[in-house]
Amino acid sequence: MPHGSAFDLAIVGAGICGLAHALAAARKGKRVVVVDRDRQANGASIRNFGFITVTGQQAGACWQRAMRSRDIWIEVAAAAGIPIQQRGLLTIARRPEARAVLEEFLQSDMGAECRLVEPPDLPGFGAGLRWREFAGALYSPHEVRVESRDAIPQLAAYLAERHGVTFLRDTVVHSAAPPRLETSRGSVEAETVVVCPGDDFFTLHPERIAGYGLTRCKLHMMRLLPDSFDPALPAIMSDLGLVRYLGYAEQPAAKALRQRLEAEQGEHLHNGVHLIVVRSADGSLVVGDSHHYAPTPDPFNPTGVDDLILDEYARVFDGPPPSVGERWIGTYASAPDRLMLVDAPSDALRIVIITSGTGASTSFAIAEEVVADLFG
Repeated sequence: MPHGSAFDLAIVGAGICGLAHALAAARKGKRVVVVDRDRQANGASIRNFGFITVTGQQAGACWQRAMRSRDIWIEVAAAAGIPIQQRGLLTIARRPEARAVLEEFLQSDMGAECRLVEPPDLPGFGAGLRWREFAGALYSPHEVRVESRDAIPQLAAYLAERHGVTFLRDTVVHSAAPPRLETSRGSVEAETVVVCPGDDFFTLHPERIAGYGLTRCKLHMMRLLPDSFDPALPAIMSDLGLVRYLGYAEQPAAKALRQRLEAEQGEHLHNGVHLIVVRSADGSLVVGDSHHYAPTPDPFNPTGVDDLILDEYARVFDGPPPSVGERWIGTYASAPDRLMLVDAPSDALRIVIITSGTGASTSFAIAEEVVADLFG
């Protein structure tokens, strides 16, 4: 504990949201301390795809933040030695109704650098897709993918070593009100404070957070072990994602797609299942996911939900289903009416919560905005 030294900014929470704020402040030359109750990141920031998703994010601020965050990820990955595992996204349209959504998306400003791919051209992206059964696909060049369980600790180490950020691990913050944090290891002096609580709505400033009507979302994910998987393939999504990701789902044609999906894959929709497939350096695949909402999600992982995810996988990829090497659940904050929130209890205090599962995709840009606001 750096007794007697004051920081310009204290950040509560060392997930991607907290680390993004540490980077933004450190780049402005600020003295930064990050306080976290755990020894290392163990929540939503590592229980995900590590997929910085741009295409499909809601038009406007979210899409713009995703583009900016993607650029920062590329800069930081190079500086911190974080490998970029994949680039680009191929969103498969299995149905004509899905293709219609992609065609409308391409007419928007967000589709400017994307392109429609005809089914016979899909093998050019890599082998293994059931392309003869598809109506087309959209290719986006914007996305990058990192291995989140490695990238988050690498990012923290980079912030400590190259930017002088102080980390206080295994430390619970009891109160956070500038110019002081009271913690399980004593007081920390800081001119400003950013609280990044993830889906902990009750430890710090619960009366402020309560006004946003937040709940939690639980998701299922798996690591698959295919006998072979073409490393040339970009990240893959499919029809089910087109009614979840607002950049697609807000296109007029998405209504007809949803109606058909409700008739043909109603159980998938009921369980919030859509398909994302990304590849790791060892050839394994991170595959998911599902969405179930509750104030306190249960910790159980019913195989029937995983089977729905694997069913959609089998509709997109040829060959026998791969074996499952790992299964896990994650939880994140969710709101009915917003993708993120920044609450300002005072001039020197901010509470920042990503309420849409887009932390990896948007946190860097959100942090730049918050830090600029705090420090002028």
